[in-house]
Parts: sequence; structure tokens; C-alpha cells
Amino acid sequence: MSDPTTPPRPTPPAHPAGAIPAPPAFEARGLGRSPRGPRPADLASRAEALDAADDLAKLRARFTLPDGVVYLDGNSLGALPATVPDTTADVVRRQWGDLLIRSWDESNWWTAPERIGDKLAPLIGAAPGQVVVGDSTSVNLFKALVGAARLAEAAAPGRTKLLVDAATFPTDGYIAASAARMTGLTVTPVDPAHAADAMGPDTAVVLLNHVDYRSGRLHDLPALTAAAHAAGAIVVWDLCHSAGALPVGLDAHAVDLAVGCTYKYLNGGPGAPAYLYIADRHQAAFDSPLPGWNGHADPFAMTPDYVPTPGVARGRVGTPDILSMLALEAALDAWDGVSVEAVRAKSLALTDFFLECVAAYVPPGTVESVTPTLHAHRGSQISLRTDNAREVMAELISRGVIGDFRAPDVLRFGFTPLYVGFADAERAARTLGHIFG
Repeated sequence: MSDPTTPPRPTPPAHPAGAIPAPPAFEARGLGRSPRGPRPADLASRAEALDAADDLAKLRARFTLPDGVVYLDGNSLGALPATVPDTTADVVRRQWGDLLIRSWDESNWWTAPERIGDKLAPLIGAAPGQVVVGDSTSVNLFKALVGAARLAEAAAPGRTKLLVDAATFPTDGYIAASAARMTGLTVTPVDPAHAADAMGPDTAVVLLNHVDYRSGRLHDLPALTAAAHAAGAIVVWDLCHSAGALPVGLDAHAVDLAVGCTYKYLNGGPGAPAYLYIADRHQAAFDSPLPGWNGHADPFAMTPDYVPTPGVARGRVGTPDILSMLALEAALDAWDGVSVEAVRAKSLALTDFFLECVAAYVPPGTVESVTPTLHAHRGSQISLRTDNAREVMAELISRGVIGDFRAPDVLRFGFTPLYVGFADAERAARTLGHIFG
């Protein structure tokens, strides 16, 4: 996130909208005031009416948010669920402080990775017994990629390529390169829009992001998974920017493996444990490159030979981080009774309304959207390109609108429907308009 200190007043960009070439997989779309567009008073009134009619608006009470702040950075760090502080205090004071080591049994610490995995599973379209929580996204991605390469080699020996989303978050690329060195594969970067054309008989593993972290582009998980399977490859999906924002459907679309973090739209807290999805059909053959004692069939036997436990728990490695694990479990209570489909519908309505407000409030030629217009290609964020983006975001933050910045010129606004409303979207766009004058 950019430095929240107040910078010099940003100046409008010198270039006209669309003059800077968009990065790969971006759709740049000029925005700005239209002489026939809605008036500010009309937009504020509409926001009020939309919030009044919103069935999810009451869910904001499940979160602790500072007064007067519009928080549009839930795609980096979700807001604090109101149940987490008391739960965490109980874990520290009673479970750890009073029960001490007995809590591994009496407080069910030992079963937390699978128990919380089952609690999270419906949000990504997975049946119980296929998600284990623990470690970081990077560690889980390493397990998934090496495990996928070993599954692919067993099914069709001799395949040589690991296809990787060319615009992926950098760490995914680093991990993929390491996994490729370890398994004898060659990394081949691909644009997800054309990934299906790149898949062939030499493809062993495909790694793709469900939503691009910079542009907010949503990739076609069902079609790309089907294409990977038609080519005989194993597919791994990174769900960091989609889980908790839109339906994923891992089981419905026969995804092989998936990973994701829990501190964004799932609101698990800073550094919250990530998760690993292993489809039931692959679990018996899944060979983790990190065979830790927590994934052993008999962990307390302390034998020199590793025998993986049955099921998804073989994805466990070391002792779970109980404090953050149980904070995540409490955070997931915010989803009680909430439909992911309803969240998706509100997300699209919010992002549509925000773009409309930006077009009404912001001077022409000042910003352009790099987030796809089509709902089928949009995640739950809007990314706007502009000159002086770092300074613009810092100024927004100083005025109580919190988004974030991605180099060199992208303003990101994440819309978390559980606690973001239409008045938030209107105020954010209006504040952006004020900054540019």
C-alpha cells in the first residue's frame, strides 16, 4: 500500500485516455465526466436507495470498521470480523493460558486444519474432506505444483511443460520456476486468454490465477480446466483474488488442485493461514514434496520412514499456527447464512455503480479502467490507470478512502460486499474527482 502521508496535490495526466499501451490481458477504457451524465445529487440519492434495498447491508455489523472510512482494500487485507477479538482472547488466556498443552485434545487444536478446511470449503465449491488449512499460499503452491507434476508423470510419462500465467503474482512465478527445476519441467509463460491454445501433449501442469491481481480480470476457470484435461494435463488454480468474492465451483468443474490465501475476501487476518485443495480422486496418489510429521499416518510414532496419512491431511507439514488458525475459524462465522451467489450479484452491482460514479465525477482523460467491462471477465475489484498513481492513492487515503497502488500506474479498489456499500462507492469516486479538480 502507498504511504498514507499527504503528498503534494497530484496533477492530471498529460496523456489522453487510452494513450498509454495497456499491459497484457488488460482492457483499458477511458472514463470521465459526460455532459449528459447523472448529477452528483442523483448519484448520492441512488446510492442511498441501493443501500436501503440491499439484503446484505446488515452484514456490515459483523465487522469492526473505523468510523468515517471507506475501506476498498479488502482484496489486500480484509476487515476485522467482530467475533475475532473475543475468540482470540479466549484462545490465548484460557486455551493456552489455563489448559496449556491439554488444548491439543480438549480444545481440538489438532483437528483444526481439516475442520476449518471443511468450514471454508463451501465458499470455493468443494465438498468436505478436500481442503486443508495451514502454511502460506507460497508453501501450498509449491506442494501443489510438485504434487501435480508427479501426478502428471505417473499418468503420462515424458511430458515437459509447466504452463504459467504470464501476468501472475511474482511469487507464483518464483515458486513455479523452483518446482520446474525440481521436477524436470520447463516453465512456459502464457496469456490465460490464449492458454487453451498452448496446451498440448507435452503439457504436464497448468498454473493459472482465477482473478488477475492487477487488473481484476476474471479468467474462465471451467473452460480452461476442461482444456487442460482435454490435453491430459493437471491444472492448479490460485484463488487468492476470487475466494470469498465470487462462486468458484472447484468440484463442479473437476479442478485438480487449488491454493489460496484467507486474509483477503475471507477476512482471516494479517498472515492468516492459507489452504490447499486436493480433489478427492487425487488424494491417494498425491505425493507432497514437504512430507512433515503432521502429515504422517502415525505422527506420534516418530518413525524414520514417512507414510502419508490418508486423505487431504497429507497436505499438512508442521505444527499448525493455532493463534491465527483459530482467528480464521472465528472470522469465517461472518459467512453464516450468506450465499456466495448473492455476494457475487452485489459485487457486480457495486463495481458497475463505482465505474458510473467515476465517469460522472472524474475529469475526462484523467483515468482509464483496466478492469474488463463484461461481468463474465470481472472479479471484485476495479483497477484504474493514471499518472501519479502513487500520489493519488496516498491523497485518497489521507481523505479517508483506502484502496491501494500497484506499480507503475494502477489504483486498485477492492469491493468486499459483506461490508462495502453503494454509498462507499459513491464517496470514493467523488473523492477521486475532488483530487483531480
